[in-house]
Amino acid sequence: MNLRRILNLAAAFAAVATAAGVCVVAASFALYALAKAYLGAAGGAAVVAGVFAIVALVVAWLATRKVTPRRKAVPAASDASVIDRLIDMAKERPLIALGATAAAVTVLIRNPAVVGAIVSAFVAGNASKPDK
Repeated sequence: MNLRRILNLAAAFAAVATAAGVCVVAASFALYALAKAYLGAAGGAAVVAGVFAIVALVVAWLATRKVTPRRKAVPAASDASVIDRLIDMAKERPLIALGATAAAVTVLIRNPAVVGAIVSAFVAGNASKPDK
């Protein structure tokens, strides 16, 4: 990474942090104004402190909780068809599957000859399988 890219990244990070700070201050002021109408100045301040203490606890819990990865049952290579493995992969990583689908659609739209090759390969593959 060159220095210019690092500086741009640092500037973007600073802008996002500043925007988040402004949002927190605005939210706390709005909460204070709402609570002050019902509970008075001291009650409004207590509500703001309580709400942001709860927010801090939730963020701390999310940051420090222990995450255990899910154990995957790995089927034997001959047990699952290619379609079954692709569906399992799409369930595990939906964003990657969405990106791969978008890339495949783009290729198919730009090159219609690929569609014919895929259809003929699919038909030939189904014709060679014996009926069960």
